[in-house]
Amino acid sequence: MTKALKLTYPPPPARPDDMPDFSAIEIPPAGALQVPPLDLEATHSRDYANGLIRVLDDEGKAVGPWADYIADLDVSALLQGLRDMLKMRAVDKRLLNAQRQGKTSFYLQCTGEEAIGCGFQRQLVKGDMNFPTYRQQSLLIAAEYPLCDLMGQIYSNERDPLEGRQLPIMHSSRDYGFFSISGNLGTQYIQAVGWAMANALSGNGQIAAGWIGDGATASNDFHAALLSASVYRPPVILNIVNNQWAISTYTGVATGGSRTYASRARGYGIPALRVDGNDYLAVAAVSKWAVERTRSGHGPVAIEWFTYRVAAHSTSDDPSAYRPKDEAKAWPLGDPVERLKAHLILQGAWSEARHVQAEAEILDQVTAVQKDVEAHGTFVTPKPTSPATIFKGVYAEMPEHLRRQRQEMGY
Repeated sequence: MTKALKLTYPPPPARPDDMPDFSAIEIPPAGALQVPPLDLEATHSRDYANGLIRVLDDEGKAVGPWADYIADLDVSALLQGLRDMLKMRAVDKRLLNAQRQGKTSFYLQCTGEEAIGCGFQRQLVKGDMNFPTYRQQSLLIAAEYPLCDLMGQIYSNERDPLEGRQLPIMHSSRDYGFFSISGNLGTQYIQAVGWAMANALSGNGQIAAGWIGDGATASNDFHAALLSASVYRPPVILNIVNNQWAISTYTGVATGGSRTYASRARGYGIPALRVDGNDYLAVAAVSKWAVERTRSGHGPVAIEWFTYRVAAHSTSDDPSAYRPKDEAKAWPLGDPVERLKAHLILQGAWSEARHVQAEAEILDQVTAVQKDVEAHGTFVTPKPTSPATIFKGVYAEMPEHLRRQRQEMGY
């Protein structure tokens, strides 16, 4: 008798009215995995792709080989990482509030994922290029991109460095190693590989870093990038941020039959590692290793950052419609800010009082910049720029017909 055919659809671990359930997630002890050689091949990276690299244990201690690998990362560097994350969180908070007040059109937070961008960026050097998606503004924060420019673009006023030619959250800054974000998901991945190939041909010593979310790994460009990187072996780090949710779609839909996203990269012959993305020390350690490997000419490497998207997908999203309200609180790998804070307190380099003070100081700094930017116009108090700006930045030399149109407009 012929068996009935059927389709399957991976369900999320819990629905809105259910209790959060992360019992299926395997969390190995911190320090369990060794630091692999820089010339690690895909065939030897199985344990790294299916496991989870962790440095901070449940008590906040840094343990294991990866902790030793970043022993030169002193307290001042860790405090800088903490401040980077606090600044990112303050920016997210203030800009979300501004959107809710009708001052801006759209915003998208990276709450809970701050360690990934902040820790990774601090391992790069000037000239390296990130090819980000729309939730990597923490790369700009750690690169010390001017807050007035970051916020100006959100408000699309005269402080916007892109002069209103891009969506609010899609930043672009070559000087800070941040390639223009595309609204077409996945395109940046193949662009990162192409940029890295050009770097290899020019011999400039620079590397590229592609970024993609778990949901966008279902795009064609993700697979094209992995194949091209496997064939040409350019100096590129292919980052996959697995934050459990692609808008309202559970990550299992994009994972398919793969155990992890890192293991999918291995299938293309690219060595891959899977990392606790809420552990700042693990992020810094693996980023340092990946940058050193790639810059040394050992070819591409893929990294799956295992984390959780605490906030809504964007200001247009209501996560309570598809996941439990308190799911973020139940996330077993905790909060990246709280975990690094606990580690620094354990080291005697920080305290609860100093943390409260730092939060307040950083929030005051961010608020001051925000007020200055808002003085140049918001949706509530608009200060339109000259229509003549629509003719700028299109041609190196303005064609005569556009010049006539501008004159007819009175500009």
